[in-house]
Amino acid sequence: MSKFVTQKVTDLPPSGIRKFFDLAATMDECISLSIGEPDFVTPKLMMDAAIESLHQGKTAYTSNAGLIELREEICNYLKKYDLSYDAAKEVLITVGASEAIDLAFRALLSAGDEVLIPDPSFVCYGPLTIMAGGTPVSLATYEKDEFRLTAEELEKKITPNSKVLLLPYPNNPTGGIMRKEDYEPIAEVVKKHDLFVICDEIYSELVYGGEKHYSFAALPGMKERSLVLNGFSKAFAMTGWRIGYACGPADVIAAITKIHQYGIMSAPTMGQYGALEGLRHGEEEVKKMVQSYDERRKVIVQGFRDMGLSCFEPKGAFYCFPSIQSTGLSSEEFCERLLKAEKVAVVPGNAFGASGEGFIRCSYASSMENIKEALKRIEHFINSLK
Repeated sequence: MSKFVTQKVTDLPPSGIRKFFDLAATMDECISLSIGEPDFVTPKLMMDAAIESLHQGKTAYTSNAGLIELREEICNYLKKYDLSYDAAKEVLITVGASEAIDLAFRALLSAGDEVLIPDPSFVCYGPLTIMAGGTPVSLATYEKDEFRLTAEELEKKITPNSKVLLLPYPNNPTGGIMRKEDYEPIAEVVKKHDLFVICDEIYSELVYGGEKHYSFAALPGMKERSLVLNGFSKAFAMTGWRIGYACGPADVIAAITKIHQYGIMSAPTMGQYGALEGLRHGEEEVKKMVQSYDERRKVIVQGFRDMGLSCFEPKGAFYCFPSIQSTGLSSEEFCERLLKAEKVAVVPGNAFGASGEGFIRCSYASSMENIKEALKRIEHFINSLK
């Protein structure tokens, strides 16, 4: 490593997700369930809207905050979750939800401030906290609770340095969700300790089994102390377009917009027009994709159960999180040996935090054909261990 690179960066752990995805890409006939990316192409109506914006010469920067029309449509869209925002002052369009997370940490954290993060959760939260000068603190969640965060676990980890609570639900990697009744006792802890809350709701549309996404910010008194982050990558199959957004109190949005202005300027213009069309006319396309994910979800969960692995039913996102503890292998050993023996790539659960040890993450944002073949290969691998 170059002497010019800071220790803060060199100390960051590599992403366990990328390791297995990259290995799978080098292998013939390998099936990868390792990456959280829709296998759908962006719906045509959104592509057409983006292309038309180019033909119309709409190739300049938008305002730093993003197209006002898009911000207004986002506000209309969020009403379905009982959220109300001022498009002019309380919404920022970002380069994917990932930039929104980074901006939020950089705006909110001073050196030593603690961010309370459910564990397991997506790999970026801890490293981004560290890069912003904060300290990540893990909040353990458990399969017996369907990986829901409890107020008791949150209260247990509070210190005088606690400042931000991250609520990433529906959850990656577990597929767990939080209901209104799950959030209510957490809101009491938030008020008691004067915490600010970041709600990463990128999978809000991907909820199954009769469940409905509920936003923590919709609870009484929580909108004023919450940022809601979302985007178009997952539900709208727009991962490469890099369009996300943040909604929250005007003073917080003004602060993160200032950082966004200096670092990014504005999100891609044609992508914003594609996202705008998605919100206006893409609802049926999203429903079709969600229905397909739901069908795959049922198949993959039952497949793991049929081969003797414990697998709770995920109600959100597009991942299942089966336990491989019965095999006697660690998560890392299981994934490495499976990839070598059967050419199936999945991600070790401990890549998402210590509570993920003993589990593997399998994305069902892959074709039904690939899922069924992967299940056969995984079952053959497990039988070989006996």
